[in-house]
Amino acid sequence: MDKFYKIDNSKIKVSLDDGIIRLKSDKALWIYLDGAAIPQTLKLVKIIKTDYESTFGKSLKISNNSLTVEIWAHVYSHYFGLLINRSNKIKWLRKLLLKGIERAEIIDCGEKSIDTNRWFWDLISGLKKPISWFIPKDIGKKKLIP
Repeated sequence: MDKFYKIDNSKIKVSLDDGIIRLKSDKALWIYLDGAAIPQTLKLVKIIKTDYESTFGKSLKISNNSLTVEIWAHVYSHYFGLLINRSNKIKWLRKLLLKGIERAEIIDCGEKSIDTNRWFWDLISGLKKPISWFIPKDIGKKKLIP
């Protein structure tokens, strides 16, 4: 079920399914995260989880920190892949980067029973604060995606 959340002048598209949520790393999400990734992501995560609970009558079994670091991993991998590929002239590297960019663009966040990578996001979720130190600023202002 596709939903749109209008938050701070951004329109974020999220798909809700039983045990999984999906976002797209797009310009709206990039702009929304610019400058204040920690509080903005937490606000988005809380909105999604509240809506998930009202939609399915049960809570999404993913911690806020785990969901946050997974969203960041996809968004910033997508960003860095596009940034590097913009000036890349090496054909084999371009092909490899395009595969990574494509995978990073879709953010599938599922519960342990659905998402085989949930253990990893749960494991590194305790490192949310140090991870946040490396988040680039103002990626929404870059002209990497339409």
